[in-house]
Amino acid sequence: MFRRKLLWAIAMLGLLICGFFAYQIYSAIFSPNTAFENEKAFVFIPSDATIDTVAHRLSPLLMDLNTFKSVADRKGYTNNIKGGKFAINKGMNNNEVINALRSGNLPVKVSFNNQETLADLAGRIAEQIEADSLSLLKAFNDSDFIQQHGFSEATKLSIYLPNTYEFFWNTDAVAFRDRMLKEYNRFWSSERLKKADNLNLNPQEVSTLASIVQKETVKTDERPRVAGVYLNRLKKGIALQADPTVIYAIKKETGNYDTVIKRVLYRDLEMDSPYNTYKYAGLPPGPITMPDISSLEAVLNPEKHRYLFFVADVSNFGYHMFAETLAQHNRNKVQYIRWVNSQRINR
Repeated sequence: MFRRKLLWAIAMLGLLICGFFAYQIYSAIFSPNTAFENEKAFVFIPSDATIDTVAHRLSPLLMDLNTFKSVADRKGYTNNIKGGKFAINKGMNNNEVINALRSGNLPVKVSFNNQETLADLAGRIAEQIEADSLSLLKAFNDSDFIQQHGFSEATKLSIYLPNTYEFFWNTDAVAFRDRMLKEYNRFWSSERLKKADNLNLNPQEVSTLASIVQKETVKTDERPRVAGVYLNRLKKGIALQADPTVIYAIKKETGNYDTVIKRVLYRDLEMDSPYNTYKYAGLPPGPITMPDISSLEAVLNPEKHRYLFFVADVSNFGYHMFAETLAQHNRNKVQYIRWVNSQRINR
């Protein structure tokens, strides 16, 4: 009798122990484990992450990292970690967190504006996706890629159209670059190619002229008129005489693209650079910045007029005064020079 009772006691103890461990396993897998108050939080997991890296990234979001790592190991996640941006919802258990990390890679919005150099672009993009600036710059400057797709060292900047795009956060440098080429090719539809051809320009030349328009005016509604001036000058074989190209030439020669130059001096106009459009007629070798779509469209859809000159309008800042003749232009220019001198803008 005693022996039977002992066996029952041992059996019950075993069941209790098994139940306890089963409860612990169940709790580790299915009990809520989030530690934040918002409805949702986001975590960025590097492509080369280990389970310890993942746990470190999740540490502000989870109450118990040990149970998370235990469940991750049981579900095989430890050996199959994927990089990206993931959403963790409030109240998720470890099982749900791991499922989210397995299949919930979310896109991110990647934006850039008118960068003057590919180094600037690399820095801007590296702030928004996993790829670092060095790997991005290396991909941008890949000579085989540049030549294969019909660009040159001078025109490679035109591949990148300032805009907002969706990427996965763990996109690498080459994938980013290749996507930008696809966006460039998508932009140059047959309709736009026809418009460029009607202007006797190819897409890269349109980008170059658009970059000058971009630098000349911040007013998008004025860009078609400015584009029309430069197109009129090109048709007549008149030098563009665009101050932004001279400023770019100075920056390119010094290698300091952060230099602020508010006034072009007469001595600058003698600078021997293919980007000096006072000294050399026609378009410069390539874009002086990344033109945005409004500037590209301004060149492709210019305002029809007979203007050949323009100068900043000091009575309506941001806009310009336009002239058909040099005499008219010189009268307009007097006002601008008087204002610049009154502001003591010497450089």
